[in-house]
Amino acid sequence: MKIHKEGRRILFFTLLILLVLNLLLYNFNADNNTFNRIFSGVSAVLFLLILQFFRSPYRNLLLHEDLIVAPADGKVVVIEEIEETEYFKDKRKQISIFMSPINVHVTRNPVSGIVKYFKYHPGNYFVAWHPKSSTQNERTTVVVESTAGPEVLFRQIAGAMARRIVWYVSEGDEVSQGEEFGFIKFGSRVDVFLPLDAEVKVQLGQKTKGGETVIAQLKTAPPTLFG
Repeated sequence: MKIHKEGRRILFFTLLILLVLNLLLYNFNADNNTFNRIFSGVSAVLFLLILQFFRSPYRNLLLHEDLIVAPADGKVVVIEEIEETEYFKDKRKQISIFMSPINVHVTRNPVSGIVKYFKYHPGNYFVAWHPKSSTQNERTTVVVESTAGPEVLFRQIAGAMARRIVWYVSEGDEVSQGEEFGFIKFGSRVDVFLPLDAEVKVQLGQKTKGGETVIAQLKTAPPTLFG
């Protein structure tokens, strides 16, 4: 287990502010020990909550060109056929994973390949499970031409609490399955858009682990794994 680089500055300044506030209380409010102790306890809990949010556990990454692995930890909240209007402009299978504030918020490449398209969209902050969040919230869209052939689109979506999306990819980059492509701070969602003939391997409500859980399999001839 390690602390993700996106959280180090936040954790440092949070710890510094909490320490200063507690020292001020103990120096200038020394007669109210009960309040000081409660404030110290609340400070410790707050810091631990933020600390766990930025944890980055080791993952035993699953690597295979036919397979689509979960881009994030969370719960599968959408499995449906839908019109993808930004890049493909046709029907695709959509799998969406909701990340609560207690999930790991690293986002990972679901496939290996070449980044063919990237775009950042500023936007609103609907709750991440709202139907409009996929097209109206702050978000990034990444399209990778997978080593298996088909293009896969995945989208980071900010939620009501998440107010900053971080990404580490750009068009033309070669990416590896399971490696980090970004981070979303304080709860959100990732959508994955697949060809209609892809075989979904998860169910609604299923918990996923980023880089480990297989969420779908691309159609190849012949299938080489899980076929």
